[in-house]
Amino acid sequence: MKILGIDPGYAIMGFGIIEKKGSSMFPVAFGSLETDKDTPMPGRLKHLYSGLMDVIAEYGPEEVSIEQLYFQNNAKTAIYVGQARGVAVLAAANSGLRIYEYTPMEIKTAVAGYGKADKAQVQSMVKMILGLDKIVKPDDTSDALAAAICHAYSGDVKKAMFLMK
Repeated sequence: MKILGIDPGYAIMGFGIIEKKGSSMFPVAFGSLETDKDTPMPGRLKHLYSGLMDVIAEYGPEEVSIEQLYFQNNAKTAIYVGQARGVAVLAAANSGLRIYEYTPMEIKTAVAGYGKADKAQVQSMVKMILGLDKIVKPDDTSDALAAAICHAYSGDVKKAMFLMK
């Protein structure tokens, strides 16, 4: 099964596709979609949507794992990231994919064994689990792969937030 992990963001949206075969996982593709800070928000959202639709069309994932939003301070940033997350959910839904969401703590626990693991710990575990030669950069891409890995470990027991009929 191919799983698309998404780390939502409006400046950088990370994506990572893994293939799960039995208890093994293999990287298929990963990267990030970046938007220009001088582009108005509707243009940034359109770019993210189009980019995700291209990724979905090219690699054919069957399920999507997306990180839930968690913000403490900046409401404006939370709104912008929420809009980008909505675009990611829309791209997946329009592609007929099953969509699952995980909290940052669930993702860190699944990948690093500790819900409060730092970025470096998560990145090291993503590298190890997927047998990569080096740490994946930027952080958003590594986080997207971590979301996909989390779903590979727990997707059989997690209820989809959206299920196409």
